[in-house]
Amino acid sequence: MFTKGKPEGTPTPTTTAKPTPSEPTRSAAPSKPAARSAPSLISADMKVKGSMMSEGEIQIDGVIEGDVKASALTVGDTGEILGEVIAESIVVRGRVKGSIRARKVQLASSAKVEGDITHASLSIEADARFEGHVRHSDDPLKAAPPTSTPAPTPSSED
Repeated sequence: MFTKGKPEGTPTPTTTAKPTPSEPTRSAAPSKPAARSAPSLISADMKVKGSMMSEGEIQIDGVIEGDVKASALTVGDTGEILGEVIAESIVVRGRVKGSIRARKVQLASSAKVEGDITHASLSIEADARFEGHVRHSDDPLKAAPPTSTPAPTPSSED
């Protein structure tokens, strides 16, 4: 009945590949996230306490109290980070209170940043708010965070 192209009576081969004891079994899950996968989202109703780390992209619309490290990071209009931010590329539309280290930093017109920025490329749109120091670095991701020297204490005279 379903033997088109095969003469009747020809046995169909049945082969099943079984791994030999010397062959390791492989899992279907990749060890790294696929390139250009969808970003991980922290929605506006989320508040996270603690550090976050991702090998992919993160979009934050909620509040993070802790350090954030990712390959690409977007802080949305309602997003807020209270801690150090490290990424290849950062777009800030919301609020960051802490230091930023990235190869490419973009501050949108709605951005509010309080902290130092170490960058290879920086763009700041009109009306963005920024309070802190800016330092250029050829490789800001490997650069140590700037150390602040304590201000000299005035000596009191008797």
